Amino acid sequence: MVRIIAAVLVAFGLAACQTEEPTVTVSSQNAGDTRVAKHLFGAMPSGSGQPSQSFGGYARGCQAGAEQLAETGPTWQAMRLSRNRNWAQPITVDFVQDLSRFAATQPGWEGLYIGDMSQPRGGPMLTGHRSHQTGLDADIWMLPPERLNLTAAERESISSISMRRNGGAYTNDKWTSQHEAILRAAASDPRVARIFVFPGAKVAMCNSATGDRSWLNKIRPWWGHHYHFHVRLNCPEGATGCTNQAPPPAGDGCADAERWVDNILNPPPPDPNAPPPAPRAELTMANLPGQCVGVLNAE
Repeated sequence: MVRIIAAVLVAFGLAACQTEEPTVTVSSQNAGDTRVAKHLFGAMPSGSGQPSQSFGGYARGCQAGAEQLAETGPTWQAMRLSRNRNWAQPITVDFVQDLSRFAATQPGWEGLYIGDMSQPRGGPMLTGHRSHQTGLDADIWMLPPERLNLTAAERESISSISMRRNGGAYTNDKWTSQHEAILRAAASDPRVARIFVFPGAKVAMCNSATGDRSWLNKIRPWWGHHYHFHVRLNCPEGATGCTNQAPPPAGDGCADAERWVDNILNPPPPDPNAPPPAPRAELTMANLPGQCVGVLNAE
């Protein structure tokens, strides 16, 4: 019974970390608009010619005036170019470039391979992520880049590498001190709100961290995230249309991560009385902030 209660608490606590369902301001622009939002935003080939701004929350919003991360830079390469998801707010583009420069100082790393950021105008994606809608999320591959001259075709075919063992309870032999150093640098950046990574990596960092441990607070365990880690930035200062996620609970979060690991190794029995999960409804334009219609319609 204790294990079941613990599992429920972990599930609810971390659902709050990942899921962002802000109160949406519906205006006359989108009230009653039943168009499926992902079809509209997924069809946009470029950003809007508006001032840069995030609207709404990470999993229910959009972005105006996005910048495109250059496909290749001195210390990074954007991957899976066919997805056209290397767009973000300027603060996110700057962060990715800064972190890649730090990564390039690590032995065996030429920089970073950057996975999905956001679509050109944010919003719900046709496939994959529920978040990444406001231009403030970025996926960083765990694969250490040995070279930064991959062709477009290579970027479609190459894969990152998994860091997990025993279903994510532990790290495997590919996990290195350089991975930890890069994650620590990311979490120590004041622009960062939280970082999602598999539970075993969080516990490994908890066990090895010395000195100041405050950076561990931002690193939160979540399902998957063993081929990449997911960085989420705070809303930029003065961004009145942007909704921040509630901050992580106080403390280093290590006990919480250890509960995740315990439940991976010793999963609680399923509840025979649990109702089946309800199918997730598609977000319509009426579910998004009113400004998102203007983002779609802008030149």
